[in-house]
Amino acid sequence: MAATYRYDFGPEGEPAQEGYIKVTDNQAYDTKLGYGFLDPSQVTAKKREEQSGIEGDFCIPFDSVFVVDVPNGSYMVTVTIGDAVLPTVTTLKAGTGHIVFQNKRTVPGQFIRESFSAYVRNGQLRLAFSGKAPRINALEIVPAPHAVKIFIAGDSTAADQPEEGYPYAGWGQMLGMYFKHDVVIANHAYSGRSSRSFILEGRLEAIKEEMQKDDFLFIQFGHNDQKKDPERGTDPHTSYVEHLMQYIEAARNTGAHPVLLTSVQRRYFHEDGTLQDTHGEYLTAMRKLAEEQQVPLIDLAEKTKKLYEELGPERSKSLFMWGAKGEFENFPAGIQDNTHFQEYGAVKIAGLVAEGIRELNLWPLTMYLRS
Repeated sequence: MAATYRYDFGPEGEPAQEGYIKVTDNQAYDTKLGYGFLDPSQVTAKKREEQSGIEGDFCIPFDSVFVVDVPNGSYMVTVTIGDAVLPTVTTLKAGTGHIVFQNKRTVPGQFIRESFSAYVRNGQLRLAFSGKAPRINALEIVPAPHAVKIFIAGDSTAADQPEEGYPYAGWGQMLGMYFKHDVVIANHAYSGRSSRSFILEGRLEAIKEEMQKDDFLFIQFGHNDQKKDPERGTDPHTSYVEHLMQYIEAARNTGAHPVLLTSVQRRYFHEDGTLQDTHGEYLTAMRKLAEEQQVPLIDLAEKTKKLYEELGPERSKSLFMWGAKGEFENFPAGIQDNTHFQEYGAVKIAGLVAEGIRELNLWPLTMYLRS
């Protein structure tokens, strides 16, 4: 039986609830303990006499990260947040920038138990707290080996992007926002990869080792298949299709479900305000393959085209890594990128993926989508 991890947050001297480990505001991460705050100097602990039990005390993790060492795998995580006396506002991100909730508010005396799924690949669950008045009362981490998983094979537009690149983000990083805790997002997408190089580097093999019957494999390639270098480049009607078939077969051989996604569009407009298509025959080839192989297709190229055109040339910049000098902390000189999304854009594109899941009635994923 895999271990369950339970933590009760509060000041020193307050006893832990039965079955929980007490975490105080000065608990720095310790490799021997396997848990703690990366920077406790940003954390404050409080006790409220008006409230008893697990909600009676808490930590205020202001721009703080709490980590727990756990075996790789899928988990259901439940956090309790609230305050008996004051209103709270908390944002939580799990792993590499996966938004769990933003500016979650409670009124005085209200406590919320929020559950979500987490996928761990590096032996450590990372929870980043922020917000105007954040709280963490309790944390429970339960193994969920039988949860339905969505594996994502793709490029930078879908990948988890590192904190030092914020607000740069991929849609796969945000997809979990649209699901209840029953679905785990196993994002294997990686920047700069094509359908060919992803396989050559053993990334598809890594997915095959974990993928189980009734999981899903979402496949989005095309941006880097257009490159001319031999490690990445493919021909849309021959080698591109041949490589996509390897993903389809990998899923089917496991009893999992392959889903093809055409590449998100780049932000290039004609003078009349319509969008330029930069992927050409790669989109045609994937659509044809989906029809021939009877594989569900989420046409992200068409969905993003519609979205960008609705926003227009100027407003669509808000989706992308377009920042003036000094606007983004990690890009102080400014940036103009028409391919990659900032966090807001990644959330919107993930919403289009969720919309596609609902339109295709991909069962049981549709049952687990948030309303």
